[in-house]
Amino acid sequence: MRLVDDPLTQGQQFLLARAPRNVAAGEDIRNLYRTAADRLGLPDFDFWLFDSRIVMRFVFDDDDTALGVILTEDPAEVVAACQARDAAWHHAIRTADFAETVRSSV
Repeated sequence: MRLVDDPLTQGQQFLLARAPRNVAAGEDIRNLYRTAADRLGLPDFDFWLFDSRIVMRFVFDDDDTALGVILTEDPAEVVAACQARDAAWHHAIRTADFAETVRSSV
């Protein structure tokens, strides 16, 4: 699942242009506008969820430089991440459908 801006950044345009290869290989990539994520009350931080039991939260400084990650198996944090993932997935748009609505310059 990818959160995207409106308009898409260059990096987001690049990922969207490359997504068909990943989808052809079996990945189900969906896109959700950041404004929709805000309306849904989703977390304002990046994380990965592994097997619905480990959360890896990315840490960035004020300049958006990656500082590292925090791993947790805390049940409350894992459940919150699972709920956020499920809500985001429900509202996100499949890549092929999303690409039809966005002009990519890449």
